[in-house]
Amino acid sequence: MSFKRFYPFTVGCILAVLVSVAPTALGQVTTTQTTTTTQATRERSLTARSVPSGAKMKFRGVVINRDADTFTIRDRSRADYQVLITDNTSIKTHGGFLRSGKKYPVTDILRGLIVEVEGRGDAQGQLVADKIRFRESDMRAAQTTEARVSPVEANMERVAGQMDELYAVAAEARAEVKKVDERVSALDDYDVQETVSVNFRTNSAVLSPEAKAQLDTLATKAATARAYMIEVAGHTDSTGSDAKNFRLSRQRAEAVVQYLAVQHKIPLRRFVTPMGYGKTDSVADNTTREGRSQNRRVDVKMIINRGLNQPSSSATRP
Repeated sequence: MSFKRFYPFTVGCILAVLVSVAPTALGQVTTTQTTTTTQATRERSLTARSVPSGAKMKFRGVVINRDADTFTIRDRSRADYQVLITDNTSIKTHGGFLRSGKKYPVTDILRGLIVEVEGRGDAQGQLVADKIRFRESDMRAAQTTEARVSPVEANMERVAGQMDELYAVAAEARAEVKKVDERVSALDDYDVQETVSVNFRTNSAVLSPEAKAQLDTLATKAATARAYMIEVAGHTDSTGSDAKNFRLSRQRAEAVVQYLAVQHKIPLRRFVTPMGYGKTDSVADNTTREGRSQNRRVDVKMIINRGLNQPSSSATRP
């Protein structure tokens, strides 16, 4: 199947809506929780097609949902498949020097990204990915959508003439948007378990001993959690140009990810794509020295799927 006619930004916009309304479509999943992440993922994916165990498959589609170790892909026929990411999964772009492609970390598998997946089915009906490939232009489009730089509806209407292959999906998305309203942007299927803010010196992305100690505490708690993910957001004060601050805030976020991954062996697939917000999200007054110090920070959140965090029925028995 071919996705050459996909308009990347359109696809990203439509899938941002679909992800927001996914809890409505999957609301019939049982609330009885199992003791393993694989079983819980299967319960949340009752509408996904099963891949025969041991069968080798290769197909293309759009990422419509991302979890700790898995993501859901929807192909051109609107069939959904559950894909399992492992430490052995190869993630690259198409082409490049000697057609080797550019490597990407698992944190860059974003909702709205058009991917080509190759792997084999497991006993749970998931596709265990050996290779994941995508175009660089599609990655940029997915990153733009993730940041929500433009209203979904406005872009859907503006490019309506180029949506012939996704017309049916777009119509369903519009109908669901009217029902969910403010849930379009809500990430209500995760609970924040821990929050840490580490601060930096002016023009620096180097972690201080105090910052490392805070991250050590978070990593200790993550070691006993299951199906968790970690959000990392970098920030700066108002000193310097916008371009410099966006670059510096991203470097601070990446420093936190590197420390947790190297020092505490937290797998990269546990991290949501780190973002740098520059000076756009201040928490204190930038006109004071103390306020600027508070704004030079990275906010780190450990989030856990709300369903998995509920006690099983057996655990509640006297």
